[in-house]
Amino acid sequence: MAMIDEPLYPIAVLIDELKNEDIQLRLNSIRRLSTIARALGEERTRKELIPFLSENNDDEDEVLLAMAEELGVFIPYVGGVEHAHVLLPPLETLCTVEETCVRDKAVESLCRIGAQMKESDIVDWFIPVVKRLAAGEWFTARVSSCGLFHIAYPSAPDQLKTELRTIYGQLCQDDMPMVRRAAASNLGKFAATVEQNHLKTEIMSIFDDLTQDDQDSVRLLAVEGCAALGKLLEPQDCVAHILPVIVNFSQDKSWRVRYMVANQLYELCEAVGPEPTRADLVPAYVRLLRDNEAEVRIAAAGKVTKFCRILSPQLSIQHILPCVKELSSDSSQHVRSALASVIMGMAPVLGKDATIEQLLPIFLSLLKDEFPDVRLNIISKLDQVNQVIGIDLLSQSLLPAIVELAEDRHWRVRLAIIEYIPLLASQLGVGFFDDKLGALCMQWLEDKVFSIRDAAANNLKRLAEEFGPEWAMQHIIPQVLEKINNPHYLYRMTILQAISLLAPVMGAEITCQKLLPVVINSSKDRVPNIKFNVAKVLQSLIPILDQSVVEKTLRQCLVELSEDPDVDVRYYANQALQACDQMMVSS
Repeated sequence: MAMIDEPLYPIAVLIDELKNEDIQLRLNSIRRLSTIARALGEERTRKELIPFLSENNDDEDEVLLAMAEELGVFIPYVGGVEHAHVLLPPLETLCTVEETCVRDKAVESLCRIGAQMKESDIVDWFIPVVKRLAAGEWFTARVSSCGLFHIAYPSAPDQLKTELRTIYGQLCQDDMPMVRRAAASNLGKFAATVEQNHLKTEIMSIFDDLTQDDQDSVRLLAVEGCAALGKLLEPQDCVAHILPVIVNFSQDKSWRVRYMVANQLYELCEAVGPEPTRADLVPAYVRLLRDNEAEVRIAAAGKVTKFCRILSPQLSIQHILPCVKELSSDSSQHVRSALASVIMGMAPVLGKDATIEQLLPIFLSLLKDEFPDVRLNIISKLDQVNQVIGIDLLSQSLLPAIVELAEDRHWRVRLAIIEYIPLLASQLGVGFFDDKLGALCMQWLEDKVFSIRDAAANNLKRLAEEFGPEWAMQHIIPQVLEKINNPHYLYRMTILQAISLLAPVMGAEITCQKLLPVVINSSKDRVPNIKFNVAKVLQSLIPILDQSVVEKTLRQCLVELSEDPDVDVRYYANQALQACDQMMVSS
C-alpha cells in the first residue's frame, strides 16, 4: 500500500504548502515544481499538476512571479514540445494579473514556449491565446498580448496573419494609454516578422498613428520604433517615412520625447544614411544641443563625438563646434560633465589644426571648471588629444592646468591626476617630467588623504619602472628616504609602503645598501603601527635580498620585533620569521 501511495505524496505536499498561510512555504513549493513534476511523471503532471496551477489564484505577487518563471522551462516535464500547449492556460491567467513584473515574466515564458512549439500547435493553441488576451476586458490582458504577436505571426496562415495585423492595429488605438504604450514598445519586434509589402502599408500606418498620440509616454516609445523600423525599410522608404517623424520628434512639445530622440539619434542616423543625416538631422541635432531642458542637452552632449564621426570634419566644425563651445559654459554642471566625458574623442575626428584652434580652448575651460566631475572627465581622456596634437603642444597648453589640478581641493581629482602621471611621464620623457612634475610626485606622499598617499606610492613604483632604476636612484630614492623622519606616523607608514613597492624594481644591491637600513632603523620607532608595518615590509623583502643578508640582518631585526610588548607587532614579526624559515627550507 505504501508503494501505491508514494507517488501521491509530492503532489499532496505541494497542494498543502500552496494553500499554506506562510508565503515562504508557498514560494518554496513553487520553486520545487520541477522536482515534483519529475516525481509525478509527465502524464500526471499534464493531467493533475498543470490544471491545479491554472486554478490556483494566489494573491501574493512573489508566488505568481516564481510560478511564471518556473513554467517557462517546464516543457521537458510535460512530455516535450508536442505537449507544450498544456502550459499555456496557467500562463494566460498570469498575463492578466495586476502586477506588471508578473505579467512581464508570464509573457517572457509564453514567448519561450511559443518559440519551441510546432507551427500547427501555434495555430491551434498559441494564436487563440493571443486573440483572447487582445480581446480581454481588463487592460492588463491587452497589454500582455502585445508582447506575443512576434511569436504568433510567422506561423499563421495568410488569413490569420491579416487578422493579427488588424488586431495589432486596434491595440495601437486602444482607449487605455498603457495598452498603446505596450503596442508601441513591441512594434519593432512585430514589424520584423511582417512581410515587406505589409510593412510599408499597414505597419507604417500604425506607426504614424502612434507618433501622433496625445500621450507623450506613447510617443517616446515610438521614437525607439523609429530606429527599429528604419533598419527594416529600404533606405529610400526610410527617408520618406522615418526621417520626417524624427525631425518632428526633435521639436516635440514634451521634453521626454526630445530626450529620447537625443539618446537614439546616432542609431537613427545609421538607419537613414549619411546624406539625409547631413541635410535634415544636423539641424535637428543642433536644436537638441541648444534645447531649453538640461536633461535633453545632457543626452545630446553625450553623443557629440559619435555624431561627428558620421559627418565630415568641415560640417562638424561649421555646425557642431559652435554648440560645443556654448555647452562648455552651460549653466548645468551635468551638461558640462556629459560633454567633458566625450569631447576628447572629437580631436581625432576634427584633425590637428581644428583641435589646436577650436578644441584646446574648450579643454582648458573645462579643466578649470568648478565642478570636480567635469575636470575628472577631461583628465582621464587626455591621451586621445595627445595622439592628435603631439606632446609639445599638449604640454605647453594643458600642462599648467594639470599642475594646478594636482593641488585640487577635491581628492578624487588629485587621485585622477596621479593615476594619469605615469602615462604622461612616458609621453613627456624624462627631462620634461623632472622639471615640471617631479616635485608634485613627492608632495603627494604627504597628502592628508590616505588614498592619495597610497596612489602616490604606487605612482613612484610605476615611474621607476618607466624610467629605470638609475633614474629612480637619482630622483626618487633620496627624496623618499628623507621623509622617513616626518613627525607624523601616518606619513612614515606611507614611506615604508613606497619602499616595499620600489624594492623589486630597484633590485637586491640598491635595496640592501639604501632601503634596508631605513626599514631596520624604523623598527625602533615608538609607534606600534610603524613597527608591525616594518615586519610586513621585511617579509616582502625576503625574496629580493640575498640569503646571507636575510639571515644576518633581517632575522635579527624580526626576532627583536617578535618580543615586542604589542600583540600585533609580535604577530606580524612571527609571520615574517616563518617566511624566512620557509625560504631556508626551500633553498
